[in-house]
Amino acid sequence: MLFLLSGFWHTLINWDRSLFEKINGDWANPFFDGLMPFMRNAINWAPVYLFIITLVLMNFKVKGIWWIVFFLSTVALTDMTGTYVFKHMVERLRPCRDPEFFSHVRLVIKQCAAGYSFISNHAANHFGMAAFFIITMRRTLGRWCWLALVWAPLIAYAQVYVGVHYPLDVICGALLGLVFGISTGVLFNKRFGFTTFDNQLSA
Repeated sequence: MLFLLSGFWHTLINWDRSLFEKINGDWANPFFDGLMPFMRNAINWAPVYLFIITLVLMNFKVKGIWWIVFFLSTVALTDMTGTYVFKHMVERLRPCRDPEFFSHVRLVIKQCAAGYSFISNHAANHFGMAAFFIITMRRTLGRWCWLALVWAPLIAYAQVYVGVHYPLDVICGALLGLVFGISTGVLFNKRFGFTTFDNQLSA
């Protein structure tokens, strides 16, 4: 049994590293070299977050305040779980800091990020936000809210592309984010729940 588990783990790590090399190296191009570092920088997304929070407050008043509380709680839960449960327990080195693998890494940003690699908090946080946003806003924004499922994977992909995470880190981070995002989204809808902007404004 232990032999089978060891063999499975070895195969999984080899697959993970092989896919990393494809994303980080084989599939690289000048356009992505400029786009992906921008995508993964949270500061670049601050105006979008501020716009969403302002829009929610203006249209949903007290419910909007609760939406923001749940939204921020989702991020806090994914971030703390990723850091204190996974990173500190697994202690997997980032590809750009692993002395056995560093030579295979094409670092696209100025310096390798600090901390451990598994899981990707970027992926967990953004998939958590995306899931929460879709579940709570789908009746209000309709199909537009599904753009979040383009945005979150792009940010997760960027972590691998720039050389700071392995694919398995972002896949597991995304799954963690979805669990928390769906959970907090369902809880919010049961307790508060938005209808539509038109109904809210005419109430």
